[in-house]
Amino acid sequence: MLGRDYAGQNCSVARALEVVGERWTLLILRDAFFGVTRFELWQRRLRIAPNILAKRLDSLVAAGVLERERYQERPERFDYRLTPRGKELFPVIMGLLSWGDANRAPDGPPALARHAACGAPVTRWGRCEPCGREVDPDEVAWHWGPGSGRPPGLRPRPPAAPAPRASS
Repeated sequence: MLGRDYAGQNCSVARALEVVGERWTLLILRDAFFGVTRFELWQRRLRIAPNILAKRLDSLVAAGVLERERYQERPERFDYRLTPRGKELFPVIMGLLSWGDANRAPDGPPALARHAACGAPVTRWGRCEPCGREVDPDEVAWHWGPGSGRPPGLRPRPPAAPAPRASS
């Protein structure tokens, strides 16, 4: 019988699932790769209960997948950004996206990942074949796909966080 955690298993997949295997976590990460950094925007996009979202974000920060940076003191609010460890999950997200597009998207892919430098598709492994290299998640331009129900084109990125204020 499968327990509530994988603590007794000597398996890297099980250990990875300890970090990303909870319900909502992969969707939070997907949106982080789309450029979402704010609690309120995740909550609005995913329609997730605030207590669950807070718990998932805290666990991703504790695991070193996201980092938290305060952008407002009163009330206290934070941006959450992918760390280098979090960016290593990009091929995982791309693999799931590719599988979902092939097997669960009858109208075609809702989102298309293109290498911003050359416009070529990013593969399920997070690579740009024409450039012959892995693509950093920050180098991806997300486009509306045919399954999105929207006209083709570049998906707008979520609003950027304001620059930190200089201390006086």
